[in-house]
Amino acid sequence: METTDLLKKVRKIEIKTRGLSNQIFSGEYHSAFKGRGMAFSEVREYMPGDDIRNIDWNVTARFNHPFVKVFEEERELTVMLLVDISASGDFGTSRQFKRELITELCAVLSFSAIQNNDKIGIIFFTDRIEKFIPPKKGKSHILRIIRELIDFKPEGYGTDIGGALRYFTNMIKKRSISFLISDFMSQNYIDPLKIASRKHDLVAIRIFDKREADLPNIGLMRMQDAETGKLLWVDTSRKITREKYRLNWDNKQKELDTMFAKIGVDQAKIATDQNYVQPLISLFKKREKR
Repeated sequence: METTDLLKKVRKIEIKTRGLSNQIFSGEYHSAFKGRGMAFSEVREYMPGDDIRNIDWNVTARFNHPFVKVFEEERELTVMLLVDISASGDFGTSRQFKRELITELCAVLSFSAIQNNDKIGIIFFTDRIEKFIPPKKGKSHILRIIRELIDFKPEGYGTDIGGALRYFTNMIKKRSISFLISDFMSQNYIDPLKIASRKHDLVAIRIFDKREADLPNIGLMRMQDAETGKLLWVDTSRKITREKYRLNWDNKQKELDTMFAKIGVDQAKIATDQNYVQPLISLFKKREKR
């Protein structure tokens, strides 16, 4: 992509996602993802309604008047984005491709993080680790992440979520908030997911397109697996074919729901033809109630 075109795309995404973060997500994000605890800030005079457990008895005795300790939340969290950029991301039949949706989601989460004084880092993965950008703060850092999301050309085509989780667990020693963003077309990652979720606050964001759930009735159609290159002719006019396709999708979704619930990983599901604002807000509000 030409540099001018790339910068225009980055700017367009920045304007949209930064505005959403400022207006909607920043406060929700702060409430959903708590800091490490409360740290002492200062003392002030006691006011009616203050918790008497916070009275500073030494200062109170010195001034012969009640004073209380004031505490503030310790923020500065580390946020990690684990982003699936495999070939299946270059699919979308309605509003946008999966990878375009992932780019906007990452931008919104990144701006929400830095507005709350948190650091943000990212791991790009396919069937291998493609790129690691260590956690940092600042607008220029976010814009770099967005540029990479738009323009990065991966070497791999497949998906290895387990490998990405193992790399993440080894690289990030300090507990972090981590978003695993993928269509989850991968196998054999339950154990790495369990290990990562015990060490980090892990959240899954599942991206999908409606045509992955339902086949249209358009007759004989040639389909290709973007990750393996395998070609297959499918007669979509057959009702039983469409029903089996849908059943396979439903079973896969139930398996994922059961797995995440059992491990204790929160999740959001977002389609390419869907506005992602409400699913993210629902995710954040669910976490606020904990």
